[in-house]
Amino acid sequence: MKIQPFGVSARVLLAAGFMMASVAAMAQPAAPQGQPTRLRGTVQQLDGQTLTVLSNANLAVKVTLPENLNVLAMERRSLSDIKDGDFIGVTASKWKDGQLHATEVHIFPESMRGAGEGHYPWDFPETTMTNATVTGVMAESDGRTVKLNYKDGQTSIDISPETPIVTFVPGDKSLLKPGVAVFVMGTLKQDGTIDAFSVTAEKDGVKPPM
Repeated sequence: MKIQPFGVSARVLLAAGFMMASVAAMAQPAAPQGQPTRLRGTVQQLDGQTLTVLSNANLAVKVTLPENLNVLAMERRSLSDIKDGDFIGVTASKWKDGQLHATEVHIFPESMRGAGEGHYPWDFPETTMTNATVTGVMAESDGRTVKLNYKDGQTSIDISPETPIVTFVPGDKSLLKPGVAVFVMGTLKQDGTIDAFSVTAEKDGVKPPM
């Protein structure tokens, strides 16, 4: 299969995926048929264009991959890599102090700027996803606080030194080996299978943290 350049196609896939704000995780079979959905788990096998994933709920789910699928991977980054002007995505939860605290951060490549921009509920309980531009980075004794601007508002989120921070890099189907962690976005079909439009796979031990 010819792998497309990491540019517009990948950006469109991620933009579509991260705009799905309040959809239940694909691990739950009760998700409405035909609705966009997410699946987290590990690869059991790849047979042609059919990927079998063991979900985090211990369910074997069949995923149909399109011929032109862009498989994405991730590389580790650090707090020092987050700078003013970066476009980032942050999964966060609100603590008792009333402040949002990051559970993971992904730094978008410039070609993916604007993907899923906004601040909205994520599918883990009581978490949010914020895809926005960094407009300030303040050093704290226990990490960093970033100010984020998006098209409908702004917020600030604390990031600790232990928070997983990654960036997207090109991948291909050769990454989809048994035991590899994957994050799939797609559409749930009536038979319980998924038509995928985006797959992010573990590479060099870096698992999709979303």
